[in-house]
Amino acid sequence: MEWILLIIVAVLIIGAISLYNRLVALRQNRENAFSDIDVQLKQRFDLVPQLVETVKGYAAHEQDVFENVTNARAGVESAGSQEERLTAERKLGGAMFNLFAVAEAYPDLKADQNFQQLMAELSDIENKIAAARRFFNNATSELNTAVQQFPSNLIAKNFGFKEEAFFEVDEEERKVLEKAPDIQFGT
Repeated sequence: MEWILLIIVAVLIIGAISLYNRLVALRQNRENAFSDIDVQLKQRFDLVPQLVETVKGYAAHEQDVFENVTNARAGVESAGSQEERLTAERKLGGAMFNLFAVAEAYPDLKADQNFQQLMAELSDIENKIAAARRFFNNATSELNTAVQQFPSNLIAKNFGFKEEAFFEVDEEERKVLEKAPDIQFGT
Protein backbone atom coordinates (compact mmCIF):
# COMPACT_ATOMS: atom_id res chain seq x y z
CA MET A 1 0.00 0.00 0.00
CA GLU A 2 2.85 2.39 0.81
CA TRP A 3 4.40 1.71 -2.57
CA ILE A 4 1.21 2.57 -4.38
CA LEU A 5 0.90 5.81 -2.42
CA LEU A 6 4.53 6.69 -3.16
CA ILE A 7 4.01 5.95 -6.86
CA ILE A 8 0.89 8.16 -6.98
CA VAL A 9 2.72 11.01 -5.22
CA ALA A 10 5.71 10.62 -7.56
CA VAL A 11 3.46 10.69 -10.63
CA LEU A 12 1.71 13.82 -9.32
CA ILE A 13 5.03 15.54 -8.63
CA ILE A 14 6.42 14.60 -12.06
CA GLY A 15 3.17 15.82 -13.68
CA ALA A 16 3.33 19.15 -11.82
CA ILE A 17 6.97 19.64 -12.79
CA SER A 18 6.14 18.83 -16.39
CA LEU A 19 3.24 21.31 -16.46
CA TYR A 20 5.38 24.00 -14.84
CA ASN A 21 8.18 23.46 -17.37
CA ARG A 22 5.68 23.67 -20.23
CA LEU A 23 4.37 26.99 -18.92
CA VAL A 24 7.93 28.30 -18.60
CA ALA A 25 8.70 27.22 -22.18
CA LEU A 26 5.54 28.90 -23.49
CA ARG A 27 6.33 32.12 -21.62
CA GLN A 28 9.87 32.06 -23.00
CA ASN A 29 8.55 31.47 -26.52
CA ARG A 30 6.33 34.56 -26.12
CA GLU A 31 9.26 36.63 -24.87
CA ASN A 32 11.36 35.53 -27.85
CA ALA A 33 8.51 36.46 -30.18
CA PHE A 34 8.36 39.91 -28.59
CA SER A 35 12.10 40.27 -29.12
CA ASP A 36 11.54 39.65 -32.84
CA ILE A 37 8.89 42.37 -32.91
CA ASP A 38 11.13 44.67 -30.89
CA VAL A 39 13.86 44.56 -33.54
CA GLN A 40 11.41 45.62 -36.26
CA LEU A 41 9.78 48.26 -34.08
CA LYS A 42 13.19 49.75 -33.31
CA GLN A 43 13.92 50.04 -37.04
CA ARG A 44 10.56 51.78 -37.56
CA PHE A 45 11.22 54.00 -34.53
CA ASP A 46 14.56 55.08 -36.02
CA LEU A 47 12.99 55.77 -39.43
CA VAL A 48 10.20 58.03 -38.11
CA PRO A 49 12.26 61.26 -37.66
CA GLN A 50 13.60 61.04 -41.22
CA LEU A 51 10.12 60.53 -42.60
CA VAL A 52 8.67 63.40 -40.56
CA GLU A 53 11.41 65.78 -41.68
CA THR A 54 10.88 64.83 -45.32
CA VAL A 55 7.13 65.41 -45.11
CA LYS A 56 7.63 68.66 -43.15
CA GLY A 57 9.51 70.13 -46.10
CA TYR A 58 6.39 69.81 -48.23
CA ALA A 59 3.60 70.19 -45.69
CA ALA A 60 4.85 72.64 -43.07
CA HIS A 61 1.32 73.74 -42.12
CA GLU A 62 0.35 70.22 -40.96
CA GLN A 63 1.88 70.88 -37.53
CA ASP A 64 -0.65 68.87 -35.49
CA VAL A 65 0.12 65.71 -37.49
CA PHE A 66 3.85 66.13 -36.86
CA GLU A 67 3.26 66.75 -33.16
CA ASN A 68 1.10 63.61 -32.91
CA VAL A 69 3.83 61.49 -34.52
CA THR A 70 6.51 63.05 -32.32
CA ASN A 71 4.42 62.56 -29.15
CA ALA A 72 3.59 58.96 -30.10
CA ARG A 73 7.28 58.27 -30.71
CA ALA A 74 8.13 59.78 -27.30
CA GLY A 75 5.47 57.53 -25.76
CA VAL A 76 7.26 54.49 -27.16
CA GLU A 77 10.53 55.70 -25.74
CA SER A 78 9.09 56.27 -22.25
CA ALA A 79 7.04 53.05 -22.06
CA GLY A 80 7.99 50.95 -19.06
CA SER A 81 6.27 47.59 -19.27
CA GLN A 82 5.72 45.38 -22.28
CA GLU A 83 1.99 46.20 -22.29
CA GLU A 84 2.70 49.95 -22.17
CA ARG A 85 5.14 49.49 -25.04
CA LEU A 86 2.57 47.62 -27.14
CA THR A 87 -0.02 50.34 -26.49
CA ALA A 88 2.48 53.08 -27.38
CA GLU A 89 3.48 51.25 -30.57
CA ARG A 90 -0.19 51.03 -31.60
CA LYS A 91 -0.50 54.80 -31.10
CA LEU A 92 2.64 55.39 -33.15
CA GLY A 93 1.25 53.20 -35.93
CA GLY A 94 -1.97 55.25 -35.96
CA ALA A 95 -0.04 58.52 -36.03
CA MET A 96 2.08 57.21 -38.90
CA PHE A 97 -1.05 56.43 -40.91
CA ASN A 98 -2.20 60.03 -40.40
CA LEU A 99 1.20 61.17 -41.66
CA PHE A 100 0.77 59.01 -44.76
CA ALA A 101 -2.64 60.56 -45.34
CA VAL A 102 -1.03 64.01 -45.30
CA ALA A 103 1.63 62.83 -47.73
CA GLU A 104 -1.07 61.67 -50.15
CA ALA A 105 -2.22 65.28 -50.54
CA TYR A 106 1.17 66.41 -51.86
CA PRO A 107 2.05 65.01 -55.31
CA ASP A 108 5.51 66.62 -55.25
CA LEU A 109 6.26 64.85 -51.98
CA LYS A 110 5.14 61.49 -53.35
CA ALA A 111 7.51 62.02 -56.29
CA ASP A 112 10.47 62.89 -54.04
CA GLN A 113 13.19 60.23 -54.29
CA ASN A 114 14.09 60.41 -50.59
CA PHE A 115 10.43 60.04 -49.60
CA GLN A 116 9.98 57.08 -51.93
CA GLN A 117 13.04 55.36 -50.46
CA LEU A 118 11.85 55.97 -46.90
CA MET A 119 8.39 54.66 -47.77
CA ALA A 120 9.90 51.53 -49.34
CA GLU A 121 11.96 50.93 -46.19
CA LEU A 122 8.92 51.54 -44.00
CA SER A 123 6.77 49.22 -46.10
CA ASP A 124 9.35 46.46 -45.71
CA ILE A 125 9.55 47.04 -41.96
CA GLU A 126 5.75 47.06 -41.62
CA ASN A 127 5.56 43.71 -43.44
CA LYS A 128 8.15 42.27 -41.07
CA ILE A 129 6.27 43.69 -38.07
CA ALA A 130 3.06 42.07 -39.32
CA ALA A 131 4.78 38.68 -39.61
CA ALA A 132 6.41 39.04 -36.19
CA ARG A 133 3.07 40.18 -34.71
CA ARG A 134 1.38 37.01 -36.01
CA PHE A 135 4.10 34.86 -34.42
CA PHE A 136 3.88 36.83 -31.15
CA ASN A 137 0.09 36.57 -31.01
CA ASN A 138 0.29 32.84 -31.71
CA ALA A 139 2.79 32.41 -28.86
CA THR A 140 0.55 34.54 -26.63
CA SER A 141 -2.47 32.41 -27.54
CA GLU A 142 -0.62 29.19 -26.69
CA LEU A 143 0.48 30.60 -23.33
CA ASN A 144 -3.00 31.93 -22.51
CA THR A 145 -4.57 28.58 -23.42
CA ALA A 146 -2.16 26.71 -21.17
CA VAL A 147 -2.79 29.18 -18.32
CA GLN A 148 -6.55 28.55 -18.62
CA GLN A 149 -6.59 24.77 -19.14
CA PHE A 150 -6.96 22.26 -16.35
CA PRO A 151 -4.73 21.05 -14.68
CA SER A 152 -2.04 23.51 -15.78
CA ASN A 153 -4.20 26.39 -14.52
CA LEU A 154 -3.58 25.12 -10.97
CA ILE A 155 0.18 25.35 -11.49
CA ALA A 156 -0.11 28.68 -13.35
CA LYS A 157 -2.13 30.30 -10.58
CA ASN A 158 0.33 29.19 -7.88
CA PHE A 159 3.46 30.27 -9.74
CA GLY A 160 2.36 33.66 -11.05
CA PHE A 161 1.61 32.79 -14.66
CA LYS A 162 -1.18 34.92 -16.08
CA GLU A 163 -2.94 35.63 -19.33
CA GLU A 164 -0.95 38.04 -21.47
CA ALA A 165 -2.07 40.75 -23.90
CA PHE A 166 -2.04 40.34 -27.65
CA PHE A 167 -0.37 42.85 -29.97
CA GLU A 168 -3.38 44.13 -31.84
CA VAL A 169 -3.74 46.75 -34.53
CA ASP A 170 -4.80 50.25 -33.42
CA GLU A 171 -8.34 51.36 -34.43
CA GLU A 172 -6.98 54.04 -36.80
CA GLU A 173 -4.69 51.50 -38.43
CA ARG A 174 -7.54 48.97 -38.65
CA LYS A 175 -9.71 51.49 -40.56
CA VAL A 176 -6.92 52.08 -43.08
CA LEU A 177 -6.19 48.37 -43.47
CA GLU A 178 -9.85 47.52 -44.05
CA LYS A 179 -10.40 50.29 -46.60
CA ALA A 180 -10.24 49.20 -50.22
CA PRO A 181 -7.43 50.91 -52.15
CA ASP A 182 -8.30 53.71 -54.57
CA ILE A 183 -7.36 52.60 -58.05
CA GLN A 184 -7.19 55.21 -60.75
CA PHE A 185 -6.37 54.59 -64.37
CA GLY A 186 -4.76 57.30 -66.46
CA THR A 187 -7.08 59.03 -68.87
